[in-house]
Amino acid sequence: MKKKYDTLTIGHISLDYNIDYLDNLIVEVGGAVIYSSAAAYALGHKVGAVTKLNEKDASRLSELVIPVEDVYFIPSKASTSIRNKYHTADKERRTCTCIAQGDPFRLADIPDVDAKIYHLAGLIYGDFDGELIKSLSKRGKVAVDVQALLRHADMADGGRMYFEDWAEKRQLLPYIDLLKTDAAEAEILTGLSDRAAAARLFFEWGAKEVVITHNTEVLAYDGKTMATCPIKARNLSGRSGRGDTTFAAYITERLRSGLEESLLVATATVSAKMEAPGPYKGTRADIMKYIATFYKN
Repeated sequence: MKKKYDTLTIGHISLDYNIDYLDNLIVEVGGAVIYSSAAAYALGHKVGAVTKLNEKDASRLSELVIPVEDVYFIPSKASTSIRNKYHTADKERRTCTCIAQGDPFRLADIPDVDAKIYHLAGLIYGDFDGELIKSLSKRGKVAVDVQALLRHADMADGGRMYFEDWAEKRQLLPYIDLLKTDAAEAEILTGLSDRAAAARLFFEWGAKEVVITHNTEVLAYDGKTMATCPIKARNLSGRSGRGDTTFAAYITERLRSGLEESLLVATATVSAKMEAPGPYKGTRADIMKYIATFYKN
């Protein structure tokens, strides 16, 4: 009998070298698959995670907070590692360098499970391709964070990372049920700085539902309802993984709730997560209390 999941999150675990604006170095294990799976699991959803690592780096798997039986580990020639140099105290500006990139995910890597949502939580262009998006759309809903479709690594230039438009966007957006970008990525893809206008254009191009994150709020749009919800974090000590946390919470909540309610839960979850380093490890009850405290007037 197949295992059943609300969401199967697919992505690399990365060893990150984070250097703040004062040149302080913190080495930590990160990656969208860690932050995403943790958020959805904390809210009470059934979550699986597929990741690739060089076997010598298998200890990184311990950073996943979901049950070990729901982790699908695939050996890789290399393990992803990224250097992030932050230029401001709020960490809004950074320069990224790819130290190493894990093997790409292909359809053969995806376990034979029954998932309602296949969440592609990549880090770098090449982590997955259009064929995987198309194939998974036949199995369930597909959720995509566009970071791994825009952020390239030039290994011939010391691993320099840069963003460029996604050439296949018009062909592949119709296969995507849930699309996530941040404000800067939305502008790269659409040429629009107005986030609401960008969301409408993504929908026009075929994405069925859109989430756009910003450091002040989160926006969601499904072709009918456009809603925003403010970030209320009291500090930024846990900024890393905020977009991943938001999106994972939102897409899993949408399995049971409407757009605006899901957006509120997701934004409260990321606000709470940002107040402490690492993936979110609270409970659904904690988030309900956070909402009652900070979102109910």
